Amino acid sequence: MAVASDVPKESFRLSMLIYDTRFRSLTIQVVVLILFALAVAWLLNNTVQNLAIRGKEFNYAFLWQRAGYDIQQQLIPYTNDSTHFRALLVGLLNTLAVAVVGCVLATILGIFVGVMRLSHNWLISRLMTVYVEVFRNVPVLLWILLAYVILSETTPEPRAFRVTDEMLAAGQAPAARMWLWDTVAVTNRGMNIPAPVFDRPLGTLALGPLTLNLTFLALLAVIAASVWVNRRLVAAARRQQEETGERPATWWKSLLILFVPAIALLAALGFHLETPALKGFNFQGGILVAHSFTALTVALTLYTAAFIAEIVRAGIMAISRGQTEAAYALGLRPGRTMRLVILPQALRVIVPPLISQYLNLTKNTSLGIAVSYLDLRGTLGGITLNQTGRELECMLLMMLIYLSISLIISGVMNIYNRSVQLKAR
Repeated sequence: MAVASDVPKESFRLSMLIYDTRFRSLTIQVVVLILFALAVAWLLNNTVQNLAIRGKEFNYAFLWQRAGYDIQQQLIPYTNDSTHFRALLVGLLNTLAVAVVGCVLATILGIFVGVMRLSHNWLISRLMTVYVEVFRNVPVLLWILLAYVILSETTPEPRAFRVTDEMLAAGQAPAARMWLWDTVAVTNRGMNIPAPVFDRPLGTLALGPLTLNLTFLALLAVIAASVWVNRRLVAAARRQQEETGERPATWWKSLLILFVPAIALLAALGFHLETPALKGFNFQGGILVAHSFTALTVALTLYTAAFIAEIVRAGIMAISRGQTEAAYALGLRPGRTMRLVILPQALRVIVPPLISQYLNLTKNTSLGIAVSYLDLRGTLGGITLNQTGRELECMLLMMLIYLSISLIISGVMNIYNRSVQLKAR
């Protein structure tokens, strides 16, 4: 009986990199990678040589020079004696402020409009349709300019709030009044709102060019800890409901956990509000919210909400009608059916395109330069660029920052998307 011996292994030959399908794709990828690296190296070398011909060096030393310009709205301390890096941080925080507030408001408004578009009420559904079609078919830059013009041209001057002795004697009221129990003043220069003040703050911690506000960090830590404890409480109540069929009352415990620690910390820090008051030619005290910020936020919110509304509507319509009928058969009302049955399933369809809208809103904040809003585009890509003449460095750094912000938003939303996906058993 003959015994079959092992098949001899084929020796490797260089021709196999091209003619053998097992290695051909790898060969092509390596070649493309080498060509791409050579192209990038050629571009960088060409750029450095051209800068050298113009007497420039590629460096970021200018970031530590004196900025020499003012920024009206700032979330961290800043003066015109601060460095360009400090101005960059102020602009970045202004960008993030508009992006965060705009995304939250656009989501709330978009969900409301998207659900109302499916209403059986003919008038409501048509009004929502008109809103969507009007806002998404007009460039967002025009909405920003329109909102800014309305805010700056239709609001009174600060002197309209002045009350003179003659007016008091004649019983004459001023031409304009403050809102919300004389705590908010809206003028053609901006909106003055109460400012939080702490009599016993925890101070600051300097880490190089960065300064950490310990009072803000303490409040943030207390709020985060309260939310974490409340989530544990709700999870424990849910487990008890699944095991015994009875859910314990947790609402009063949640209120205590969420509010008592924060209120106690605020009382210990001596928290109170400083309301704005008319002194001289303008209001003093409080926080001045520039009309450029308000106009940019309102315009981006209304514009983006129109797209989010269509995404929400498409997500709801993707759910089978039988789900709604089954919920009605179990006795659920329309509101609870939408909140407990339809929307959780529609999130699988809504979240992926919603990420794109968040990215668009964040990048559209750069249009604030049209209304003199000094965000990242206005500081680093505007005044700093013009003063220092470092076009390439400023543009590359600005692109890197916007790319980082977009990747962080995408990463966070993808994590959320995976958490709401249906888990197969």
